[in-house]
Amino acid sequence: MDLTLTPVETEALLLSLKVSAAAVLFALPLAVGMALLLTRSFPGRAVLDAIVHLPIVLPPVVMGYLLLITFGLRAPVGAWLDAAFGIRFMFSWTGAALAAGIITFPFQVRAIRLALEAIDSGLMQAAETLGAGPLDRFATITLPLAAPGILAGAVTAYAASLGEFGAIITFVSNIPGETRTLPLAIYTAIQTPGGEAAAARLVMLAIALAFAGLILSEVAAYHLKRINGR
Repeated sequence: MDLTLTPVETEALLLSLKVSAAAVLFALPLAVGMALLLTRSFPGRAVLDAIVHLPIVLPPVVMGYLLLITFGLRAPVGAWLDAAFGIRFMFSWTGAALAAGIITFPFQVRAIRLALEAIDSGLMQAAETLGAGPLDRFATITLPLAAPGILAGAVTAYAASLGEFGAIITFVSNIPGETRTLPLAIYTAIQTPGGEAAAARLVMLAIALAFAGLILSEVAAYHLKRINGR
């Protein structure tokens, strides 16, 4: 079997990499903030935690539909963004990034939250006793010690974003060069007569990318833990 990618397949691969990168980078600061919030006790935390993790248990098509009725050109938020700022998520790669970011957001939050909860509270108390403010404690203690979890969450979310299909095709359709990511390219090849070889080639590529992402996540987290002496 010829493993050489065609220009169309290369385009889908590069678009997937771009969409996943945008999804993770824009969601990461929000994920850190949400993880910090969920480590605290407050009324309604269980409800907020359930809402954050809802994309994991809901069918991706449902999330795509919710995005469609929220950010569509005739939807309240989507129409306002278009009229006020000229921002359109419909039929755009940015919409694909939005869908992928929301679907994979819980992966980042969970990994970061576990890392934060593993930090010895005595370190924070000692730093506070020595006069370190909240920002100082976050920058010098919390962030470095939580770095393995942050990195692991980001890499896992990136790998998961590469495989997102249902929410993207429901929200932004399957447009070549604009929203046709790698999973959508596989779907298109399967639906095309004589496209079995192309589908198999793209499936092998998707498996390799997912496997590499998971291995990279483990290796990076391991080295960061060694650096932090944990």
